Amino acid sequence: MSNRPKIEPSLTTTDKTIEFLGWIALLGIWMLTLFHYSALPETIPIHYNAAGEADGFGNKNHMLSLPIIATALFMGLTFLNKFPHKFNYPTKTTTENALHQYTNATRMIRFLKLVIVVVFGLIVLKTIQNVNGSAEGLGAWFLPLVLGLFFIPTAYYLAKSIRTKK
Repeated sequence: MSNRPKIEPSLTTTDKTIEFLGWIALLGIWMLTLFHYSALPETIPIHYNAAGEADGFGNKNHMLSLPIIATALFMGLTFLNKFPHKFNYPTKTTTENALHQYTNATRMIRFLKLVIVVVFGLIVLKTIQNVNGSAEGLGAWFLPLVLGLFFIPTAYYLAKSIRTKK
């Protein structure tokens, strides 16, 4: 790892778009939460089981933890993305393939940041809908959707990284 070149990949249009969408989604989750916060009842669903059904309830202040956690994860991954030479890679990283490996890895992190914020935003939205009576739980589709949003892109970028051996 110490022999890896310290190259900062330049952002492509795709990278800039994913990053922009992530920031917009982060702003959106805050706006959605803060706009609806005062109208929330004192007790809201704060935990959902694997079937998407509310199985834990608590004070509405818990709703604020969702955008806070999403922001902390987003900012942490944004900081981490500045050091692609420190990441673990499935193949040996050389001077010849470093730029491609770093670009691929930072794009995956960027995409996962967006997914994290979208997932937290969906939880906020569904919780608001639950307390307003327009939905019940997260829905049976939620867990498979979340797993797909995390694992499919991760598998794609991992496979892409393995194919780049040079």
